[in-house]
Amino acid sequence: MDNKIIQELIDRYVTVSFQVHKKAESLIKGQLSNELTNDQHFTLRYIHQSGECTSTELADAFQVNKSAITAIINRMADRGLIQRTRDENDRRVVYLTLTDEGINLYQNCQEKVTLLVESIITQFNETEITTFINTYEKLALILDNMKQEELGGIESESDN
Repeated sequence: MDNKIIQELIDRYVTVSFQVHKKAESLIKGQLSNELTNDQHFTLRYIHQSGECTSTELADAFQVNKSAITAIINRMADRGLIQRTRDENDRRVVYLTLTDEGINLYQNCQEKVTLLVESIITQFNETEITTFINTYEKLALILDNMKQEELGGIESESDN
């Protein structure tokens, strides 16, 4: 592929990626109304899917500093959505689970998000959406591998 075509594809990718990310984020926020922020929703979703986790797992999953996760968890714990439980064998480890109120709020918000996403993906035929999701998953894997290589390079540099 020549450089001009590559540059055009890069420009299209950057533009559409920004537009999709911002608009989807805004639409999801609209469904959550004032009940949750997008970060809180994704935090509830992660904990709900995993059953329990630690703040370190959340920070790793969302690729943010632990302090950012701690701030989110504190606000949600104060609202009674998340419960902290210390590991009996290692008191330094704190497990996060959803309270009944957290589960109910998550399920309520998730129903709204599901309806939103369904209204979007049903505008594509099954082949289009399956191909898109497969391609998007491949992109996620490529990005994850690049991130792991980057982290491996940083660890190697710090070993010197």
